[in-house]
Amino acid sequence: MRYALPMNNPTAAAHVPRHGLARVLSKLGLCSRTQAATWVRDGRVRVNGRVQRDPEFPVAMGRDKVTVDNAAASQESFVYIALNKPRGLVVTARDEKGRDTVYSLLREASLPWVGPVGRLDKASEGLLLMSNDTAWAAGITDPSSGKEKTYHVQVRGTPGEEACQVMLHGVEDGGEILRALAVRILRQGPRQAWLEIVLDEGRNRHIRRMLSVLGFDVIRLVRVAIGGLTLGELAKGKFRQLDPAEVEMLRR
Repeated sequence: MRYALPMNNPTAAAHVPRHGLARVLSKLGLCSRTQAATWVRDGRVRVNGRVQRDPEFPVAMGRDKVTVDNAAASQESFVYIALNKPRGLVVTARDEKGRDTVYSLLREASLPWVGPVGRLDKASEGLLLMSNDTAWAAGITDPSSGKEKTYHVQVRGTPGEEACQVMLHGVEDGGEILRALAVRILRQGPRQAWLEIVLDEGRNRHIRRMLSVLGFDVIRLVRVAIGGLTLGELAKGKFRQLDPAEVEMLRR
């Protein structure tokens, strides 16, 4: 796999920005940066004909020739996927405990490498984005992007409006302040309730910890939207490719 766009202007070539070798492979959509670093350390990657084992070795994209296993490292076509993650799957390529991962749902699909855009924990369900466009993915997961994420949460107990207001103002757990951007009660029974919770930030187990502080156990947690993209009628365990308008909407 080779990436090389020759530059005829030596002055311009001198000012080509350089990136670490692992980052370049990731930006080409070939693999994750972690996987790229492994390829480099294993001696599978050459820059201008020489094996480089440093994942941070500086590379000028568009000038230097990069190969993996003696094949040209070329730009992959970018793929953007929405997947309805079932409960019980881990969002990782490989799990050290041997648990099933979301990649088992893509096994029969003819897709290039794609990585998860953000995370859902094993017990959570719903909308998960995956792509090999690492710049697009970083823009979505960047806290400053303001991408709201909407969840439907089933809890044991019957939280009222007072509990909703507390979540809006924030609760303290483990030295962190956890708050929601919006909370509303969808439906409520004598022992359980469904809430809609919107976050504009995502700390580790954010919703579960926030509700635990208030004395409510989470039974189910389903992400139903990221920004303006909704889960819709996508069946559990299935995926679809985003259309260009959806990709641009999330890029903004």
